Amino acid sequence: MSLPKTCLVDTNVPKTANLATQPDPNSDVPDACVLACIEAVEHVIKMRALVIDASDEIFDEYRQQLSMKGQPGVGDGFMKWVHDHRHGLQDSQRVNITKNGDSYEEFPTHDGLHDFDKSDRKFVAVAYAHVNKPPILQATDSKWWGWKDALAEVGITVQFLCPEYVRTKYAIKMGK
Repeated sequence: MSLPKTCLVDTNVPKTANLATQPDPNSDVPDACVLACIEAVEHVIKMRALVIDASDEIFDEYRQQLSMKGQPGVGDGFMKWVHDHRHGLQDSQRVNITKNGDSYEEFPTHDGLHDFDKSDRKFVAVAYAHVNKPPILQATDSKWWGWKDALAEVGITVQFLCPEYVRTKYAIKMGK
């Protein structure tokens, strides 16, 4: 899989990468998906490819779900890297977004995005506000599968690291 020069990283990517060292007996995420997430996290760190918001809303979400110690998992290492390097990223990689109720002024208007998950709107707002509309890396959240076409219509690409898993989960949730 080809990974982008710059991207946003949904929190479930480093969380899924952590399954390599912190297995969850209730998880049905395949090993290939965990490996894809590890590779994505390592790519983002090596290439300094991360795009985040300037107000640290994405960082704060990472901090709530990953270890600031940077261990024991690869995803926790990503958390520490973001903590240590987020202010050193290029200005173009720290995007200003404006909170507007439970959404953002930069969140695109599209009928297919009306019910978009409130907690994930920051990722879309950052991608949409960025001049290059960088892709959003997504691992296991199947709701995004249902929004991918509407997002594409407003110029946002979702790069699914585990497309078979997500498509199957989405079909089950939708009763298809």
